[in-house]
Amino acid sequence: MRDDLTAIILTLDEEQHLPGCLASLQRLDCAIVVLDSGSRDNTVSIAQAAGARIEARQFDGYANQRNAALEMATTPWVLFIDADERLTPDGCAEIEAFLDGAANDVSTARIPRHNIVFGRALRGGGWWPDHQTRLLRRGEAVYDARRQVHEVVISSGRTVDLATPLIHLNYETRAEFVAKQQRYTERSAQQSIAEGHVPRRRAYLSAPVRELVRRFVQLHGYRDGTTGLFLASVLAIEQVRWVRLCRQGAQ
Repeated sequence: MRDDLTAIILTLDEEQHLPGCLASLQRLDCAIVVLDSGSRDNTVSIAQAAGARIEARQFDGYANQRNAALEMATTPWVLFIDADERLTPDGCAEIEAFLDGAANDVSTARIPRHNIVFGRALRGGGWWPDHQTRLLRRGEAVYDARRQVHEVVISSGRTVDLATPLIHLNYETRAEFVAKQQRYTERSAQQSIAEGHVPRRRAYLSAPVRELVRRFVQLHGYRDGTTGLFLASVLAIEQVRWVRLCRQGAQ
């Protein structure tokens, strides 16, 4: 077993996705920590059967959860992977090569993701290559506690980009996508309010238009046809909700 890497999976009711994630990690032959936030299904028993170390922590934000997980690891490097993500054999080989040759001034590595949405791999709209900072050298990289949604890593060293993508089994239905974006919007609005960032009234129009143009045109969401237009439109509409929630919360 590698003694320089711990794979960490944050879970909440992930019995559907967790087995595939755990199976994809086998080639790395590293320690695995599952940090669970109160699953009521078979998530914990599945992790135990796979030999993972189980930890529990009440969820209070993605960045906080990941920082807590970093403290639980004892190896020099940590790999964060979500239950609905899969490493390929080539991806495992690239991670192993990276760990074996990482320079001392490298603190993090980004991994691109193939987002599988409604059964298809997206090609634009910000969904590809969708780089994620997932390999962190402990003691030299943490998550910014001010950014609990769409987390940001703060590191003291260089970041390296890996080439082999993770497979992200993202949204299966349009209803699931809409529901999750609504939850993201609510958390984002809470964060903005806490930071004192209150958008002006004109943002009711400017924010959704800007998001639609950014996603569908600038980030080439049009490459995914009607699916790309749907995703961009939902995200634009959520900008209206974000403005409304921010302004209401600040009153």
